[in-house]
Order: sequence, then C-alpha cells, then structure tokens
Amino acid sequence: MSKRQQIPGRDLVAELPHLRRFAFSLVRDVADGDDLAQATLERALEKGIPPDFELRPWLFRMCRNLWIDDMRHKKTRDQSKPMLSVVASNEPSAEEAAGDRMLLDKAEAAISSLPDQYREVMSLVAVGGASYREAADTIGAPVGTVMSRLARARAMIADAVDYND
Repeated sequence: MSKRQQIPGRDLVAELPHLRRFAFSLVRDVADGDDLAQATLERALEKGIPPDFELRPWLFRMCRNLWIDDMRHKKTRDQSKPMLSVVASNEPSAEEAAGDRMLLDKAEAAISSLPDQYREVMSLVAVGGASYREAADTIGAPVGTVMSRLARARAMIADAVDYND
C-alpha cells in the first residue's frame, strides 16, 4: 500500500467553497450538503492524500463516493430541491417577475428530474467548474462520456424548459 501524504490545512480551506458547492449540487439541500462536505473533509484528514493526486478532483471523487454510499443505505430519498434565485440589476415588472419565476420553476424541476448520471456531470462541470477531464476522472468514465452526458443533460433541460411557452 502506498504512503499517503498529510493535507495542509490551508489547502483544504481553499477547496472548501468548491467542495460545498459540489456537495450541495449532489444532495440538493444546504444542510445535507454541508454534512456531506464535512464527512468528506473528515475522511480526507483521516486518510491523507495519495501521492501524485490533485487535491480538488480527489476531494470531489471522495465526496461523490460518500454520496453514493449514502444513497445506497437509504431506502427513501429526500425530496428536497435547491432554491434557484435570480439576481437582477433592475427591478423587473410584476409580469417579468412572474415569467422569470415560472421559467426558474421549470428549470428547477428539469434539473431535479435529471437521472443521477446526468445531474452528476452537470453538477461537476456547470456548478463545480470542473474541466471535462477532471469530471471524467471524478466519475471514472472517459471524457467522451462526460461530454455526451453533459450534452444530453443540457438538451433535457432545454426541452423541459422550452423558452417558447
């Protein structure tokens, strides 16, 4: 078994916002996301990092694995949804606000209804800011699979939202 290195605390602190966003995107609940991020950090501190690994993809992969383990242990899934919000520079009219809210509701429902494999890739790339290579390494799939899943996820969301309604 290879020797693992201790992780400097400042490196973990720098990765914490990224890890929290990724964890939230997986569990779709702030409190549960924070719990998942904390469990990931505890495991990382306990085990150390293998040599020749980059910290962020390694943390994301560990987080993903903990999430999968948790899903396997639960018989029923938490149905909580993330709250999407709009940051506007001007006050929209009531009609615009209602239209925006309807569009956000559609987008939120579309994202929540994505199959896990598509939502996971969308979370890694769109929310976590991972490159296709980093996402592929995190989920253990080829880059082409990541690109394909991301394209399908975006298409499913676009179809569900259908801006022309």
